[in-house]
Amino acid sequence: MRMLPQLSALTLALLALCAGQVMAQNPAGPKTREQVKNELKEAIRTGNMPANDESGRMLNEVNPSAYPPKPTVPCKTREQVKAELAEAQRTGNMIAPGESGCLLNELNPSAYPPKPVVPCKTREEVKAELAEAQRTGNMPANSETGCMLKDMYPDLYPKK
Repeated sequence: MRMLPQLSALTLALLALCAGQVMAQNPAGPKTREQVKNELKEAIRTGNMPANDESGRMLNEVNPSAYPPKPTVPCKTREQVKAELAEAQRTGNMIAPGESGCLLNELNPSAYPPKPVVPCKTREEVKAELAEAQRTGNMPANSETGCMLKDMYPDLYPKK
């Protein structure tokens, strides 16, 4: 019989806090008590819970043999990898040797085909977007809080 890890009060409190934040972010509405219980049971079963240490790792990362293996993502075929490599070599989209961290096509752009140009927005389109953002308050209120004007002053802007 496999022993389940003892959950500390701190772990349970963190789970409750995270569940509250997730419920607030869920556009489908709050989860039922049964859904939360099932998610907790699944997290305990798979070890997908924070370990009781300062590593920031999950229980299934600290002790992988105590939990079922994670499903593996299908790998790319050899042909797919070869095709990606050939494309990267053709376009110069590969890291250049040395410590610069630049791509080959950045160091020697004339040796590779030009990158496709993404069409820019027209001045009128940008002006229209700005006017809409000003009308709806969908603009940063200031550089410190990261809140939008519509969130800080909801009475000044139209409702959704």
